[in-house]
Amino acid sequence: MTSFAHETERFFAELLDYYEIPWEYEPVEFVLAWTADGRPAAGFRPDFYLPDHDIFIELTTLRQDLVTEKNRKLRRLGQLYPMVRVKLLYRRDVEDLFAKYPWSCPIRLAG
Repeated sequence: MTSFAHETERFFAELLDYYEIPWEYEPVEFVLAWTADGRPAAGFRPDFYLPDHDIFIELTTLRQDLVTEKNRKLRRLGQLYPMVRVKLLYRRDVEDLFAKYPWSCPIRLAG
């Protein structure tokens, strides 16, 4: 059983399961910065990887100041790993997604 960091991630996984879309939860951490001696100093671990689509999905339902930091990390990831595809779903995207499908997200999204 996967242990999710947030309930929203669990509901997203259930949605993927419902539509039989294979997924992996936080399978990779991408290094975004290194110390002077070459050790990882900062990283980014997207929430989901969809192997059949070769894309990472990051859900963000948090406060705007945290979203700004996440956007900065995604820009850096794009500079360092241009072949990696990541789709960021903002709070509104997540709310819309849950509203369109057989169940609704019964939790209050953070923020």
